[in-house]
Amino acid sequence: MSRRPVGVVDVVYAAESDVARRSELAAADGFAHVDVAVEIAPSSLALPVGCPTAFPRPVPGWCATPAPARGDGMWERCVRWFRAAPGALLEPWAGGVVHSTDTVRAMLDEVPGLRLLVDTGHVADWGGDPLELLAWADHVQLRQGAPGRTQLHVDDPAGVVDLAAVLGRLDAIGYPGRCSIEYFDLPAHGWALADPRGWALDLARHVGALP
Repeated sequence: MSRRPVGVVDVVYAAESDVARRSELAAADGFAHVDVAVEIAPSSLALPVGCPTAFPRPVPGWCATPAPARGDGMWERCVRWFRAAPGALLEPWAGGVVHSTDTVRAMLDEVPGLRLLVDTGHVADWGGDPLELLAWADHVQLRQGAPGRTQLHVDDPAGVVDLAAVLGRLDAIGYPGRCSIEYFDLPAHGWALADPRGWALDLARHVGALP
């Protein structure tokens, strides 16, 4: 599929309520793994990346939790949470208290050893460059985006994410982690999308064709 194995986030298959079935669909679509919210059978493709049972508080160990939304006291709460959860990955996003390269650096100073889940669509949304954050990434989610727009189709001319540059930087720094493609239909959060599976497969084909 690409020069490095590429997975998919299970929310791409959110229309399928059975988590195990999502893993089967990911395998049928040719993905190397699926990031799921909870652990399921170890024989599946599943990786326990998300931690919704503890949301929004992270838990120790390899999982990812989005930075809490902006608000009074939320920065301090985020610091407490991640200091208390060594090994948990922080996912910055435009609506969170960690929402820019500067706030990422500030949080890294507050929580020694903190590592990130870097979602290229979220970084593009806040007008940032994901290449600036990859040195702190233990997991990367690939998606096309642009300032003010978390998810665009890979062929949308408005997209600003240079996926070839992202993968090239990961190779250059010897990144040992995984990459997953994420698109989702979450209209309640302002992220409506009619065909997340189709968009994910289109992005996978694009990534697979990169030199």
